[in-house]
Amino acid sequence: MYQCVLACWWTNSHGPGCYASRVTEAQRRNDVSREPSPPERPREPDQPREPGEPDQPREKSETDLPREPGGPDQQSGIIDLLGLLAYAELDAYFRLTDDAALAPSLADRAALAGMAVAEFGHFRLLCDQLAVLGAQPDQAMLPFAPALDAFHARTTPADWLEGLVKAYVGDGIAADFYRAVAQLVDPQTRELVLRVLADTGHAEFVIARVRAAIEADPQVGGRLALWARRLVGEALAQAYRVVADRRSLAALLAGAAPGEPGQTGQLGDIGRMFARMTDAHAQRMASLGLAS
Repeated sequence: MYQCVLACWWTNSHGPGCYASRVTEAQRRNDVSREPSPPERPREPDQPREPGEPDQPREKSETDLPREPGGPDQQSGIIDLLGLLAYAELDAYFRLTDDAALAPSLADRAALAGMAVAEFGHFRLLCDQLAVLGAQPDQAMLPFAPALDAFHARTTPADWLEGLVKAYVGDGIAADFYRAVAQLVDPQTRELVLRVLADTGHAEFVIARVRAAIEADPQVGGRLALWARRLVGEALAQAYRVVADRRSLAALLAGAAPGEPGQTGQLGDIGRMFARMTDAHAQRMASLGLAS
């Protein structure tokens, strides 16, 4: 027994050791490996990361979540756009019927009556889409009635020719505005707006009559040019006021939701859009044969 213990001491000190000592040592290592390791302490946010330590996953906040396209803010802007356009189409229907009553020939009356029917059809399309969006068409149109009614009250034409120029110039500016907004909405709404704005033959009708009147009496051209300048000023002022008063429509034009950063520049962006509309107006004046 003494010799075995002595042999174990010698071999443990100078070599691999005897079988009994190796078994005892292996058992000790196994017991140590089975002991639970102490939990790692979480690293403080400002504590530098140790070399080789993996990055800790960061919890996502609401600002990290993707925004769904066509959210409630854009929905409100689309309803405003369609409500404004619906009222404009309904108003165009009544104005065309009034112009038809003043037309100098039966052919002109029939042509304007057909255009009025087309405008009313556009009005119905817009009302149907507003209903699909869950909006009451009359409630969607109501906020824009005062501005458009005020515009027409201040720009009452004195005769048949002034009525034609008003329809061509005023409707042209409005169409430019609606097309600009339509580029910022979903494809389905854009398609509807462009369909409603499709020319029903009114532009060609007006151009032919105004040019014929100027050719017959050149002095008519000067009077109609002054009238058209007044119309464009009134139309742009009313359009700018409508956009400034309707936050959701202004946000749709500026590409930002109300209250988000960058909203302070919205009116400047809208002003540049109206400047482009003025350039398009100059081209329409040239088509009529009038000085802009």
